[in-house]
Amino acid sequence: MSGRVHPTAVVDPGAELHETVEVGPYTVIGPGVSIGEDSWIGPHVVLQGPLRLGRRNRVFQFASLGEISQDKTAKRDDPTRVEIGDDNTIREYVTIQRGTLKEQGLTRIGNDNWIMAYCHIAHDCVIDDHTIFANGTTLAGHVHVEDYVVFGGYTMIAQFCRIGAHSFSAGGAGITRDVPPFVLVQGNPAAPRGINIEGIRRRDFTAQDITDIKHAYRAMFLAGLKQEEMKAELGEIAQRSVHVRRMLEFVESSKRLIQK
Repeated sequence: MSGRVHPTAVVDPGAELHETVEVGPYTVIGPGVSIGEDSWIGPHVVLQGPLRLGRRNRVFQFASLGEISQDKTAKRDDPTRVEIGDDNTIREYVTIQRGTLKEQGLTRIGNDNWIMAYCHIAHDCVIDDHTIFANGTTLAGHVHVEDYVVFGGYTMIAQFCRIGAHSFSAGGAGITRDVPPFVLVQGNPAAPRGINIEGIRRRDFTAQDITDIKHAYRAMFLAGLKQEEMKAELGEIAQRSVHVRRMLEFVESSKRLIQK
């Protein structure tokens, strides 16, 4: 053990902390926890291994990371883990739990994610990069969230859902099906309401990019096309748009696409 640790913190000798890590009062860090350089762990945090935290992460008070899953099949000695990348902000009362043996035994969080208070990320979830989880967002097991997704407060996501890159959920949405890239959803059960226009404008998408994405959205949800007709329409647009190609690939691989 190394790092700048408050004297009231309890850090197991089997934990590995970079010398630049700060640990606040009354925090508990168990064996098998690894924390990278320039990370800050606030007071009253509980970190259980196997858990790897990368560099420059900030974990606020009362968060619980790496605890055994709430899945009834999970056992404490299962060879499962949590891996968290770099530059993440994890706010108060966030819970991120270990994977299960039902998949690869891994819950993974990428880089530069902003996870607000009271969020829950369950077993076997995969969160990519640059996402925002507003307060109270809750993920059931086996959910995959792609880059730049934004969840409004108290969004609920059912197990096995996929949430495509640059999509957005309004506050209180109940997501039970796969959400394609760039799509805005609202309601419970959530339904598509358009594209995440403000989000993609802020990320320097061109006017032509936005027009192509709008055309793809119309083909998917507004034109009344049959499945194969819709895919054919997306395929034509995808010839000139890498973003629509991404939407088409998502649709083709989805087993339960969200419906209008």
